[in-house]
Amino acid sequence: MNLLYNIGINLLQIALPFLAVFNEKLKKGVKGRAQTFSLLESKINSGDKTLWFHCASLGEYEQGLPVFKALRTHYSKHKIILSFFSPSGYEIRKNTPIADVVVYLPIDSKKNAKRFLNLVNPELTIFVKYDIWPHVLNELKSRDLHAILISALYRKNQAYFKFYGSELRKGLFAFKHIFTQNEASKELLLSIGYHHVTVAGDTKFDRVSDQLKQNNTLDFIEAFKQDKLCVVAGSTWPEDESLLINYINSETTENIKFIVAPHNMKTNQIQRFKENLKVKTVLYSEKDTEDHKNAQVFIIDTIGLLSKIYSYADIAYVGGAMGSTGLHNTLEAAVFGVPIIIGNKHSEFPEAQAMIDLSGMFEISNQQEFNNILTLLITDEQKRKVSGKYNSEYINQKKGAVKHILKYLNLTVS
Repeated sequence: MNLLYNIGINLLQIALPFLAVFNEKLKKGVKGRAQTFSLLESKINSGDKTLWFHCASLGEYEQGLPVFKALRTHYSKHKIILSFFSPSGYEIRKNTPIADVVVYLPIDSKKNAKRFLNLVNPELTIFVKYDIWPHVLNELKSRDLHAILISALYRKNQAYFKFYGSELRKGLFAFKHIFTQNEASKELLLSIGYHHVTVAGDTKFDRVSDQLKQNNTLDFIEAFKQDKLCVVAGSTWPEDESLLINYINSETTENIKFIVAPHNMKTNQIQRFKENLKVKTVLYSEKDTEDHKNAQVFIIDTIGLLSKIYSYADIAYVGGAMGSTGLHNTLEAAVFGVPIIIGNKHSEFPEAQAMIDLSGMFEISNQQEFNNILTLLITDEQKRKVSGKYNSEYINQKKGAVKHILKYLNLTVS
């Protein structure tokens, strides 16, 4: 398996530059990784004390942020290195104040792992949820460097628990401690002989709870919403937008405001969405020149605003689970105490099933089901408020993972 893994990694390094010619996301990753070592060399001095945080992408960064913030405060004299594997995390958070240096994680070869750790030499390393890279983790272990994994979530069909997953299992054993989201994940780790494990819960509950402490006011959203009932559809894909188009164009919605934040910022896709709507629709990028106050649909063609916009929702729809892309963050909406509608492809998201069981979230599989649920929530105020309350109570009950992690690190939550 070690030989096969190394062959695969070497082939990946050779293939990526060629594949990047045809894929903009891959191109950003290839270009960014070419700069990783020079960035580290220019930003880290031999006498610096460092911490290293690694996240696969943006979702894991947001998940780990409450822990990162606490460590940033406590280790104020350390330099913090934040690495991403995916461009979707790096490009959005490359200027985060949480870190002194933000880089792409190099491709996981033995040579890259040694060079990376020679430069970083972290006093503490934190990986979030997954993204297990055997060479870099084994190098951490061989140097006896302290590494932990937080918000880990496992399923029995994953490679770690199969006969062919020996290299990935070795990576897990590089962590001094693993904090899992649930008991089932802990039991799976115990089944392979890993015992330094604590069920702490998921740090993303702490992360979204922090949003309630922020100023979520957006003047342009208040001007748009006015005193109307507002449906916020977040992180939508074309299959989600099709549901919205058909509903808005066919149902009686004159007194309803719709805010849609597409996941994909492709201009042509957003323009097609707008053109297919038969009601007055304005883009965020047009709000200073178009009358968005009197529009019925407001399309947010920018990033970074959705977590605040959910605070204006009376009903939320969260995209991703109608297609194959994966359900997006439902907790960002749930924390504000609103009912949520999602597609039915959410098996890898236990929080979604939990809120469905609590009657705070509603799954749909087709246009008719979407129409029925959305109309029910629009017309039944009591149903809407009770369902939303179930969601906010669920968030409140599940937060607290950060305290477990900081206690292990001999720190306290401020």
